[in-house]
Amino acid sequence: MEQRACQECGQKLNGRKDQKFCSDYCRNAFNNKLNEDSNKYVRRINGILRKNRRILEKLNPNGKVTTDGITLAEEGFNFHYYTNIYTTQKGGQYFFCYEHGYIKLENDQYMLVMKQDYVK
Repeated sequence: MEQRACQECGQKLNGRKDQKFCSDYCRNAFNNKLNEDSNKYVRRINGILRKNRRILEKLNPNGKVTTDGITLAEEGFNFHYYTNIYTTQKGGQYFFCYEHGYIKLENDQYMLVMKQDYVK
């Protein structure tokens, strides 16, 4: 009979033939190591998106307001990261960070909005 060992710690496995780990701890440790690099990237992007959302939420407490790009930039807003884009029938583009969004107007002005039910 073939000896099987835990893929994380090397301990002898007893039990099911398809068992790969001796415990939940070893399974989690193995998968955390396996995904570590991509998790760092995802965590960094999610951090930027959450910060953008907090800034939009702070500057737009009532659901709709106009502000300038300098104010957004001073708060640390990163215009390169958003969760989705909504294009209107007239071709305007709203950029959203989760449920908070904005559209660029003229003269470096931005209208901040909250996502409506009809926006997919």
